[in-house]
Amino acid sequence: MVSKQAFIFSLGSLYLSLLFVFLLMDVYARPANNSALKEKSLDNKNENEILPPDHLNGVKLEMDGHLNKEFHQEVFLGTDTEFSEDSEPRRNRKKLAVIFSKVDVNKDNQISAQEMQQWIMDKTEEHFKEAVKENKLHFQAVDPDKDGFVSWDEYKIKFLASKGFNEAEVAEKVKNNEDLKIDEETQEVLENLKDRWFQADNPPADQVLNEQEFLAFLHPEHSRGMLKFMVKEIVRDLDQDGDKKLTLSEFISLPVGTVENQQAQDIDDDWVRDRKKEFEEVIDTNHDHIVTIEELEEYMDPMNEYNALNEARQMIAVADENQDHHLNLGEVFKYGEYFTGSKLMDYARNVHEEF
Repeated sequence: MVSKQAFIFSLGSLYLSLLFVFLLMDVYARPANNSALKEKSLDNKNENEILPPDHLNGVKLEMDGHLNKEFHQEVFLGTDTEFSEDSEPRRNRKKLAVIFSKVDVNKDNQISAQEMQQWIMDKTEEHFKEAVKENKLHFQAVDPDKDGFVSWDEYKIKFLASKGFNEAEVAEKVKNNEDLKIDEETQEVLENLKDRWFQADNPPADQVLNEQEFLAFLHPEHSRGMLKFMVKEIVRDLDQDGDKKLTLSEFISLPVGTVENQQAQDIDDDWVRDRKKEFEEVIDTNHDHIVTIEELEEYMDPMNEYNALNEARQMIAVADENQDHHLNLGEVFKYGEYFTGSKLMDYARNVHEEF
């Protein structure tokens, strides 16, 4: 099993190469499981239908413990994906104006923290509903006998078939409890998935998942129990002294060593700065310089109203040029890239260095 530090070191050295994308495509969304088996395109619908996603929309940490860099855009745009670098700038501004008018509930031509908080909650709920909708199709894909339940063996057969194994042969071997002769990497992924599978099997455990339990398997943010499981996995990967808590140094640790060029060093510095800020100002709620599992659970809960308000205040602070703790439409236009990710509009990018 590759250590967390080794994984981070690999990211630091490969940030500028295409391998960066590959390293993040962890089948089980753990740093240690960068399986070479994911040779198929991510656009392969069958594969996406039966594997837990690498990324959860509207959740602040990825399942491997990395910060979700698209979080602000996800909770501002919801499921609206129309903003892009190819869009005409004037059209993007018009869309931003429409969003502004929706967030501005009291129509006073400015957005307050409370209005932004409610908007964030609404957009997060959109992601939840989208996941539920997709889950229905995904569940049908792995429920061959259409009995409304999926056993681990049924899922394993579909998973291995998506990896290029002959489905009929695998099914026969599973039925007869014969050795599947799976390579070590595939076996490791299966074991990790199996842990997650049985965590999603709500008590009383019956060894099969219904559609709701399958949703928790694919999207742990929908289940408090699975959210706890995901947090424990993240802590396990980051915790260096085994005390089941995280210090700042554990949360931001990078291995000592030279980087290939200054740009890579700058990326590493940004990575550390972002994680340090998140640890000190957001996750460590009692400011005792230790993050407990409970604090991380609250931080990871996408429907936590306090977190949504805190996020709203942070988002407003980025563009609040007149320091009135509200956003006007001009400020939203000027700093629209922060909210939408679009790079075509003329935005000031160096507002508050900490952001």
